[in-house]
Amino acid sequence: MNNNHININNLERAIKILEEEKELTLVLVLNEDIYKSTEKGIKPLLNLLNSGKKYLDYSAADKIVGKAAAMLYKLLGVKEIYGEVMSISAIKFLEQNNLNFKYKINTKEIINRKGTGICPMEQTVLNIENPIEAKKALDNKLKELINQKK
Repeated sequence: MNNNHININNLERAIKILEEEKELTLVLVLNEDIYKSTEKGIKPLLNLLNSGKKYLDYSAADKIVGKAAAMLYKLLGVKEIYGEVMSISAIKFLEQNNLNFKYKINTKEIINRKGTGICPMEQTVLNIENPIEAKKALDNKLKELINQKK
């Protein structure tokens, strides 16, 4: 586990908020600025990226961090990430990109919501290493999944 340069205050506060407010899926903290989301999956991360705001030096606490989420955190400029569950592919990506992280549980892969196979977002980025390419692929996949539901 890569724990160098972690600002205990911001990361620990983000983890504490995530654990205390059970409905939350994601918390970003930088001093007094706190962002919270109850949206599932990578949607809140894509929304943050599309807002244009940078989250440099923020600490993130997330319920589930797969490679897709890890790549989006890199694009957001987040400094450190905690995942209650983190996939091995996310860990590898974070290590290769020198991002600080902690996790409670690591898992081989992130499973889809039906529990029938790998998460479609993880499948989308499986063979992508460039976060910008990953975001484009994820945006397209999300649109495709939304259109299938209509």
